[in-house]
Amino acid sequence: MSLTPAYKLTVGGQLVDTTDEPQASTLVDLLVRLDMHVASDEFQLILGNIGHFKPEREDDGIIELGYADQEGELIQVAKGKVDSAKKGSTRDHIHGYSDAVILLRSFTEQTFESKTAGDIVKDLASQAGVNTANIESGINFPAYVIDGQKSFYHHMRDLAALCGFDLYFDSDNQLVFQRFSGGNQVHVFNHASHIIELKVDFSAPLSAKVEAWGESGSNSGNESWAWLTKDFSGLTGNAGDITNNGTTLLLEKPALRTGTAAQQAADAAFTELSRQRVRGHLLSVGRPQVKLGDTIRLSGLPEDELNLIYQVRGVTHRITKLSGFTTQVMFRSIDTNLAGF
Repeated sequence: MSLTPAYKLTVGGQLVDTTDEPQASTLVDLLVRLDMHVASDEFQLILGNIGHFKPEREDDGIIELGYADQEGELIQVAKGKVDSAKKGSTRDHIHGYSDAVILLRSFTEQTFESKTAGDIVKDLASQAGVNTANIESGINFPAYVIDGQKSFYHHMRDLAALCGFDLYFDSDNQLVFQRFSGGNQVHVFNHASHIIELKVDFSAPLSAKVEAWGESGSNSGNESWAWLTKDFSGLTGNAGDITNNGTTLLLEKPALRTGTAAQQAADAAFTELSRQRVRGHLLSVGRPQVKLGDTIRLSGLPEDELNLIYQVRGVTHRITKLSGFTTQVMFRSIDTNLAGF
């Protein structure tokens, strides 16, 4: 069955909907890129310079994708704000970003005391005027310093790394700060019917273990976090094969002032190292259902060891006149016990 791509663009109160008349589209190229490893998600539109649809800079934009031949509503894949609108004699080029750009442009000097990572992220998001979805607590910090040398976004990335959390904006342009635990939805990609192209990379673990340290601390309780100490025996965190004489990743972060915080950070860093051992990307016919925070299951591959569930780390949707609607999914392993890889 041949499927006809359809989309709905709502920008600055203007609407282009090809659900009923897909052949009436003036779209030349539509790109939506969502990526946990990139500071801000983005959308790019190239449209024929005809009709009433004339987006302007700072317009709010919503992009919904799907197929005209299938029943049901189109699926919202991105929401953001137009950053540039370049008008040409025959084509208009529209470029927009998620609210991550607001966090990238926000700076402050502030010290938080007795706050969790989630508390800090919520406070910074509120200061920037950014909406939040699920914000989990994470590590409790006796003190955490936000300095003006780094943006809100980069401070949040640091906190996410220490806690072992994902940091991204969902399809409603709301900030998510949470531990990955199975995914919101599982999408099956079968080798024989869904996958156009697949590439999987395997790499040896960079380190066999992780050791985490703070700047100072005390074993006399959280209230004594500012004390200087010569004995860090109860203030370090260790993860991985601590009996292994192989390479050790040394994680030194001033904010890890308690043994509990150091151990949480060490566990998070080791999990991150383990999950990077199997990474890949696939190209499929358009699948607007796949979102950040989801998982995919590979099925029907001749290599049985690849027929597993993976975490979605990036999604790129694209519609062009020439190639139609495609979705590229970047993924990595979930299982930290990857014997044989």
